[in-house]
Amino acid sequence: MEAEKIIESIKRAARELFRKYGYNKTSVNELAKRANVAKATFYKYFDSKELILHAILMEYIQENVKDILKKNVGEEDLAVFLGNTILKVSRLTYTVCNEFVGWEFIRESANAQEYLKTLSDDLELLLLSSFIQHDNIAASIPEKKLTFLIKTSKNIVFSFAFTAVTEADVRKNFISFQKEILPYLVHATIH
Repeated sequence: MEAEKIIESIKRAARELFRKYGYNKTSVNELAKRANVAKATFYKYFDSKELILHAILMEYIQENVKDILKKNVGEEDLAVFLGNTILKVSRLTYTVCNEFVGWEFIRESANAQEYLKTLSDDLELLLLSSFIQHDNIAASIPEKKLTFLIKTSKNIVFSFAFTAVTEADVRKNFISFQKEILPYLVHATIH
């Protein structure tokens, strides 16, 4: 197999196994076996299981952020555009972490929390660069204010995962974020 095919095979195996069993319960041996490569081949392309997780999460989030921005591009009201985009990306991020990693594991593992910090920082950079590339946003809002909106929203949403006990709690938190917090953050960003 050529390198690109091997990498894609490993990523596909990781997506399948992490979704089915969760990150914590999936071993590198299982990933290599599902990808039809030797364990040494896995390590040739990814130094750790954490790096393959990061690669697939960031790819998934990046593809979906582009899609979210395209779908919202027709929105004329900048406040509505920002609010809708932040809310959709926040839900996406929460769902992806839940689906691939599992919040129980993240809450209980110091390594997972450290990884979540890395993911959070990379997500912030991805969103900031995506917003800056959007003509209407780049022309209307200084980067410092966009950073404030993204960082604050991200921190609030990630706090849901650590404080919510049930999915119903998470839904309540998102409704509260959408109706009570996000409008003020967007207002502070635009004005």
